[in-house]
Formats: sequence, structure tokens, C-alpha cells
Amino acid sequence: MPSALPIADPAPADGLITPVSDAGAVPFGVYVHVPFCRVRCGYCDFNTYTASELRGVRRDDYAGHAVREIEWAAQVLDRSGVPRRPVSTVFFGGGTPTMLPASDLVMILRAIDDTWGILPGAEVTTEANPDSVDASSLEVLRAGGFNRVSYGMQSAVPQVLATLDRTHDPSRVPLVVDLAKQQGLDVSLDLIYSTPGETLDDWRTSLDAALACEPDHVSAYSLIVEDGTAMGRMVARGELPAPDDDLAADMYELADRVLGDAGYSWYEVSNWARGEQHASRHNLSYWKGHDWWGVGPGAHSAVAGTRWWNVKHPAAYANRVLQDESPAAGRETLDDETRYVERVLLAARVRGELATTELRQEARGRVAGLIARGLVDGSAAVRGRIELTLQGRLLADAVVRELLD
Repeated sequence: MPSALPIADPAPADGLITPVSDAGAVPFGVYVHVPFCRVRCGYCDFNTYTASELRGVRRDDYAGHAVREIEWAAQVLDRSGVPRRPVSTVFFGGGTPTMLPASDLVMILRAIDDTWGILPGAEVTTEANPDSVDASSLEVLRAGGFNRVSYGMQSAVPQVLATLDRTHDPSRVPLVVDLAKQQGLDVSLDLIYSTPGETLDDWRTSLDAALACEPDHVSAYSLIVEDGTAMGRMVARGELPAPDDDLAADMYELADRVLGDAGYSWYEVSNWARGEQHASRHNLSYWKGHDWWGVGPGAHSAVAGTRWWNVKHPAAYANRVLQDESPAAGRETLDDETRYVERVLLAARVRGELATTELRQEARGRVAGLIARGLVDGSAAVRGRIELTLQGRLLADAVVRELLD
């Protein structure tokens, strides 16, 4: 089942916030969470629901509920004294957003544009499974304002997909990538490595298959076995082997080498793109600490120094928005210390994003040691930027801890 929400302060019914940062000084994005999936994958603890798990609300009504929250959100920000900003990125995630009709996704996007305005050239992405789109739906999405699609490929090896409980046919991935390109959409492929039982040869097969599709962007994430998931229980019972950290490191190094040889450059620890223009601007907005409003059940938001998250179940969410009440379950105000920690934690993962001048004096004194150990690039540091080496990316958490201690 989905993971629990954080414990924090209760959110007021009116949703009003007190800005504690320079509201309006950073870009503004919108995330739309669509919490529906055809099946629940055994490794997943995201806030998603299959048809059998959905009670008290209809999936067909979801787009209308999301539009209600968008319209209400603008009023809340106005009353809170947060200047309206046009939207620079929109991301539909899930779940599987394309479980909804393409026309529903376009309706939600149109509400975002009508409410805040979408900047010319803004990045507008939807996630999709390879078996959840066709030529017709992609055409509707493109005509409706989407310009990017991120496919959950995960693997090209049938037995690895079976372990992940992924149901799509891997041979369909090249087809849907081509269909998206025909519509002029940027294409990203999401891959998962270190699945129980996956070999280095399996992983190479998946990398080669992904590159054969010539996507604009590739994300590669090491599998984390979460407590409370079906896979977590199978690993605990010894029915599946736990992921091997050394093998995972070998897989990451292979991915970086293969993708680099094919012309993809890393810009964040788990992300590679064919040129800066194809980097995920929406995800970069999270790592850079921009503002965003999260729409939908369980969605998280961060605006002007306040962070909050919505109630998780679609029925509870619908009840709130239909009564013009905040769908938020909890919130927190970020103090200076938290903002500093999160800035270092997130920006260090992005190539050249963190300036050495942003670090506290004692942390700056540790940079030379990180360079000597081969974890931070020395030439980038001379230019005043923190850039992780390949070894540093493998040990990114340790580097961040050292910069924060």
C-alpha cells in the first residue's frame, strides 16, 4: 500500500499561507498527480489505486476535481499575498496519468493556463506506460499543449519486468517512442536497475534497447525495496534476493559509460540528456528549490517557504475540493536551517548547480579533501562550483553528509 504521509502541523481549511521567502522571485510550476494504475507493481509505494482499491469516488470524475483545486489554489495564493506568476513547467505524474482519457488531461492543462497562464515554450510533460497510449491519444495530447512524454520502460528483459510486476510488452516501447516523435514530442525513458535477480548483462540489454529508440532523455534509478510493499515482503521472507549494492554500483557505472558514449550527458545523479535543451526542467525546478503547486490526492506543494501535502485517498480529496476546503493533510514552514540543508542536499546532485560560496565556512574547508579523494571535480571547484565525479555520484549521500556536518 502507499507510504504514509509525513507528520507535521495541521493545515487550515482555508489553505492560507504566510509567505516567509521572497514570494514571486523564483519560477512557478504545477505538478498534477493522477493516482490510477491498471495493476499495482510489487515494488511501488506511491499513492496509486487500482480499480479494485478505489472506493467512494469515480475515476471519470477526477479531472473535474483537479480543475476545482486549480481554481481554488489561485484564490488562496491571491488572498495569501503571493503574486501570480505564469507557469514555467507542468508535470503530470502518478500512477499512470494516461489511464485518463487524453481529453481529460488536456482539460486540466487548460485550467492551469486559464488560471495562471503558461509561459510560451514552457515544458509540459506527462508520464505514460507503453501500453497506455496510442497514435490517437498522443495526437490529442500534442494538440492540447503537451510537448514531452516520459515512458516507464523500466527494463527490456521479460523476466526483470515480471519481477517488477510490469505488464507491458517490451517490444511496444520502440513503437510508442516513434509515435511520440511523429507528434513532435520530446521523449524520456525511465529505467530501473538492481532488480532482484537482474544481471549486469540484463542491464546492458535494457540500456542498448533504450538507446536504440534514440530518446531525448534517460532516467536510471536504482531500485529501493520499500517496507510494506509486496516486493519488500518477498525479500523479507527470502523469496527474492535483496539488491546487491556492489552490483548496483557496477550497473550505474555501466549506464554512465554507455550513455556517455552515445552522446548523453549526466546533469543530475540519475538523469542524462542529449543536450541541455532536453534536460527535465520540471525536475530541475525541484532540485533548484523553485515553487510549485501539487494538484491531486497525496500531491506535495512548496510555495514561498511553506510546504504541504494533500490527503491521500481520492474520495477524501474529492470531498475537500467539492466543499472548497483545503485538501491538505498537513504542512510545515521551512526555517533557515531546513532551507540550507535541503539546498545543499538537492543542489549537490545537479551538475554545477551548487556554488562553493553557498556553503558554510567549515564546509568550504572540506572541499579540498573531497577533491583529494576523487569525489568532487577539482577544475569545477576552481570555478566555484561543486560537481560530483563518477565516484562522487556513487557516494553522493556521503558527500552531502560531509558538506553538512
